[in-house]
Amino acid sequence: MQSPKIIQFPFGSTQYLKEEHKKNMIFLHHTAGGASAINTAMGWNSNDDKIATSYIIGGSVKKSITEKDGDIVECFDSKYWAYHLGLKKEVFTENKVPYQSLDKISIGIEICCWGQVTKQADGTFKNYVNGLVPKEEVTELATAYKGYKYYHSYTDAQIASTKELVLFLCDKYKISKVYNEDIFGITKRALMGENGIYTHNSVRKDKVDIYPCPRMIAMLKLL
Repeated sequence: MQSPKIIQFPFGSTQYLKEEHKKNMIFLHHTAGGASAINTAMGWNSNDDKIATSYIIGGSVKKSITEKDGDIVECFDSKYWAYHLGLKKEVFTENKVPYQSLDKISIGIEICCWGQVTKQADGTFKNYVNGLVPKEEVTELATAYKGYKYYHSYTDAQIASTKELVLFLCDKYKISKVYNEDIFGITKRALMGENGIYTHNSVRKDKVDIYPCPRMIAMLKLL
């Protein structure tokens, strides 16, 4: 498949690990932040933590002349790696799975999104830092997920870009496109490094990214 249109934001050499490893997995995240993919990249590039993903998919940045909804930003080549899962060995021990560094064999994709939001008494919605989220940008789930029924919506453009990028990466690295319903909770398949597409929830019970957005799931099922 042809490469999607990608904006390059090359990280400094100290911001990721320039080591090549066979890629077996894709992990979908969301940033729990604002809509700008460039701002997210700039924040990651400002320290030496080596915490980042190869790709960031921006949201609807109001009044921006440099970014548009669904833009894909690449921070470093997907054949390299950085820390994006935050996994501790205890997770593997609890699930009776041998420890391995999944960061090395996986590709991370961040979607710019605030994540869970809370409905206020006056009908407005606030994110976890008490910022207002417009009602038209809120997804209401049929069933609460990890204690929250309302989430900041992934835009149609973000979902389309996620599809395009995931298809490209799956073809490039021979990663399975099969959708599995267990990816929104801890799954041994992910901890064992099984080939496939996952979410951060697949290996971290304290995370909510990505949440089970019906439109995102519908897209993943059609890959």
